[in-house]
Amino acid sequence: MLSAVGTGSILFTPRVASAYQYDLLWLLLLVVFFMWVMIREMARFSVVTGHSMLEGMHTLKGPRNWAVWLILLPQLFAATVGIAGLSAIVGSALVSVLPGANWLYSVLVVVICTGFTASGRYMKIERLSRIMAVVLMLLTVVAAIVVFSDGQSVMAGLVPGVPENADLYIILPWVGTILAGSMGIVWFGYWTASRGYGGGLIEEPRDQARQRSDPDTFEQRTQRIQAWLRVMNGAATLGVLGGLVVIFSFMVLGAELLAPQGVMPQGSDVADDLGRLFSETWGAAGEIMMLAAIIIALGGSILANQDGWGRSFADMTMILGRVEPDRAAPDGPAETQAGFFTLSRRTLKRLFIVVVTGVLPVVVVVVFEDPVQIMSASGIIAAVHTPFIVLTALFVNHTRLPQALRPGPFYSLAMLVSGLFYLGFATLYFVQLAGWI
Repeated sequence: MLSAVGTGSILFTPRVASAYQYDLLWLLLLVVFFMWVMIREMARFSVVTGHSMLEGMHTLKGPRNWAVWLILLPQLFAATVGIAGLSAIVGSALVSVLPGANWLYSVLVVVICTGFTASGRYMKIERLSRIMAVVLMLLTVVAAIVVFSDGQSVMAGLVPGVPENADLYIILPWVGTILAGSMGIVWFGYWTASRGYGGGLIEEPRDQARQRSDPDTFEQRTQRIQAWLRVMNGAATLGVLGGLVVIFSFMVLGAELLAPQGVMPQGSDVADDLGRLFSETWGAAGEIMMLAAIIIALGGSILANQDGWGRSFADMTMILGRVEPDRAAPDGPAETQAGFFTLSRRTLKRLFIVVVTGVLPVVVVVVFEDPVQIMSASGIIAAVHTPFIVLTALFVNHTRLPQALRPGPFYSLAMLVSGLFYLGFATLYFVQLAGWI
């Protein structure tokens, strides 16, 4: 969650606040609520079954693995653009204090991060980035408290409305990266599984037969999973609320400091523009801290995203390579299935990290040097892809989970509305892009 907050908040929230001040506060709260619903419902499948949502989508009827393909292909592009955008922002911070070209530092960031992630020896650096992310969050909250002065505008921003001259090219990337992108909601399920939340209700076929013949045992297991779902809900709620505080703090800084000066963070000077958020409050030391936080915290985001995408792509590749997939229900870990791909999951993960999140982002950075343009493209992809992932996950939860552990009416409706909301936003963007409005 730290990396998600850093990616969406540091760049896009100050841009939105500079352009519209607090006018879109209501939209922030709405998207945060939707994100809370989406990540908890995406993790539901992992908690109940012990498998990722990708395994659940693999079991859907229709053309073989259609849902997995529709996630893999757009995300290959999203991963390339996303890593390129993050590295370009870090590069802009480095070039503001060191001699050289932005693209050169951006390429070095990609190469170094890829080396650490592919080798699996990045945990110490990731811990440092987490510490810096926490420091950045605390400084942001304190700075927002110091400069905040317009409570009336905040109250007005709680009322839904569309600002004059609203530009979806500014708004949509922000919406697509608030807290987590389209793949980030899938990764929360990985996180819950890695922490040992639930799992095992649907296991091997022999276990399912034993559960049907022993209703008391099945009931006890159901109660245990329900308890784990409550724990997962608490973790999701805590993370979302913490993220909301930080994002709102960046909105305050953008509205109070950047908007009056007419500064819109953009281009190769994006790090210098963002540095003003702290220099106005903390002086030169604050600007240095901001640049250091961008370099280390967003560098950690690159590591985390490379690892997450590499893991997901490896899982999807192994799912797609199965010779005779059982699409009735998830029946075991991907590596136990015979298939076309003889490479191990670890090897596939490293291959995707090097190629998709390493080599290709370098090409993007060299061709497109503007960090804002690159990250905006990544955010738009996330916003457009989210409806499919969310609505498909809702269908999987209702058709692949035991009745007692399926989402209730409230969460089902909220999940449906979340997917339709992102679908509507994406449609509106393409309508505007086509010049029809």
